[in-house]
Amino acid sequence: MATKRNGIGVLMGVELVLNGANVNFVAFSKFTSLGLDGQIFSLFVIVLAAAEAAVALAIALNFYNNHLTIDVDRANKLKG
Repeated sequence: MATKRNGIGVLMGVELVLNGANVNFVAFSKFTSLGLDGQIFSLFVIVLAAAEAAVALAIALNFYNNHLTIDVDRANKLKG
């Protein structure tokens, strides 16, 4: 995965990291008094991940329409 610079693969990696954080939040919520703190944080992270995925996929589709590839190395043309 590190050698392929596909934009969709990068987004999938970010989503996996966020899911790992959610598992940790839910697991450590056992040690709080109510047990809901980690689950509330996890729900917040899920909402942020959904918003991030929607925006990132819109950017990826726009980049594909302009360059006919989703190769991240070709994105250096986006510098301002």
